[in-house]
Amino acid sequence: MSFWRVLLSILFPPLAVIDKGCGSILIVLILTVCGWIPGVIAALIILNNPKN
Repeated sequence: MSFWRVLLSILFPPLAVIDKGCGSILIVLILTVCGWIPGVIAALIILNNPKN
């Protein structure tokens, strides 16, 4: 995880996971609309996933 990805996931979480697939973007977008902090947490978890 690069510094810029972490910074982008804090500022606008859906853009940080744009290369992880449509499902990830939708999940993070919905969580960001519900609340900024859940979106940030979801983006960081998706970016920190070692399988992808």
